[in-house]
Amino acid sequence: SHIYKKNHDVTKTWKGKTEQLLRVDDHDFTMRPAFGGPAIPVGVDVQVESLDSISEVDMDFTMTLYLRHYWKDERLSFPSTTNKSMTFDGRLVKKIWVPDVFFVHSKRSFIHDTTTDNIMLRVFPDGHVLYSMRITVTAMCNMDFSRFPLDSQTCSLELESYAYTDEDLMLYWKNGNESLKTDEKISLSQFLIQKFHTTSRLAFYSSTGWYNRLYINFTLHRHIFFFLLQTYFPATLMVMLSWVSFWIDHRAVPARVSLGITTVLTMSTIITGVNASMPRVSYIKAVDIYLWVSFVFVFLSVLEYAAVNYLTTVQERKERKLRERFPCTCGIPHSKTMMLDGNYSESDANSLAGYTRNQVVPEEENQERMVVHLAMSNESNSSRKRGLKGHVGLRIIQNSHAIDKYSRLIFPGTYIFFNLIYWSVFS
Repeated sequence: SHIYKKNHDVTKTWKGKTEQLLRVDDHDFTMRPAFGGPAIPVGVDVQVESLDSISEVDMDFTMTLYLRHYWKDERLSFPSTTNKSMTFDGRLVKKIWVPDVFFVHSKRSFIHDTTTDNIMLRVFPDGHVLYSMRITVTAMCNMDFSRFPLDSQTCSLELESYAYTDEDLMLYWKNGNESLKTDEKISLSQFLIQKFHTTSRLAFYSSTGWYNRLYINFTLHRHIFFFLLQTYFPATLMVMLSWVSFWIDHRAVPARVSLGITTVLTMSTIITGVNASMPRVSYIKAVDIYLWVSFVFVFLSVLEYAAVNYLTTVQERKERKLRERFPCTCGIPHSKTMMLDGNYSESDANSLAGYTRNQVVPEEENQERMVVHLAMSNESNSSRKRGLKGHVGLRIIQNSHAIDKYSRLIFPGTYIFFNLIYWSVFS
């Protein structure tokens, strides 16, 4: 049979208290170790458990981490034959000296206390101390949104001693960049975590002096696919939808006006929704450029129909005046009647230059055509031809159908050109 030996229970053999073993009552622990001598080195390492959230509106981030300090306090040395350390919870921390490290630019922070305070203190026989705690901290992050949402943000969590200057406490990363560990499962919904690294430098305060400051830096790259679906794609569809108006008959006023107003209001809603989830910065963001240019295209499509409708009204008014001025073509000597359609092209207009007195135009034409009476005498034949050319050129410029025809090419071509420049600059 095997004989199992129980582990030696130190609490039975040691009749004193832990404070007596560590000689806590024999020293003044309100003062740092080796007070009056050189600065005490305090090593730090951090293990990041999670990045809980990144807030663009509040411009901060929330991180949960394990913060560990390493230093030597000979006042806590104790005799030991096994050279094993002694581990304690947070109750002993209140009775000894510990570094007063705080988080610079912290908004909120707390030590987890479920089920008890998440604090661990480990003391070695030679006086070396390991002090560890689990903390959740919300700190400020200065973000630049000039390229939002095609941006990358660099945030940092800063650690510093509150009371002790660099002459009393030397804060440093215990193992350089290896002092920062991260959980492989860390992920964010909108960001890709690219890099974690550590730095350190001195911070100066005019009233107290120089302090050692440690930095936990991490770079975040924003996922663009979410914004493509929620912002860019709907805005592009609204611009393309506004182009449908160019293929609708200019006489269908309710259809074209309703389509234009709907696209304008939809673009306004998209812009309002994007700005509601962003801080009110005083500079222009990349998404603002895209949305406002798209809004301008939609608004110009509405103005395009306003111009078409106005020119059509002016054209019809002139046709009515001509009909009232020449109600009948009979009985007018030395005059010829010519039928001009409102949709004639430049080739038709150029053919007018060769018009002679012997040419006769049929009178059985559509009622929507305009009747132009050209009274040409032998004395003023050439001057009448020049006047007719200028009149026809003006009619071509005022042709409402030509405006829609050109808009079908100009609007899509200009918008595609804008997209090429936009994505080449910001991507």
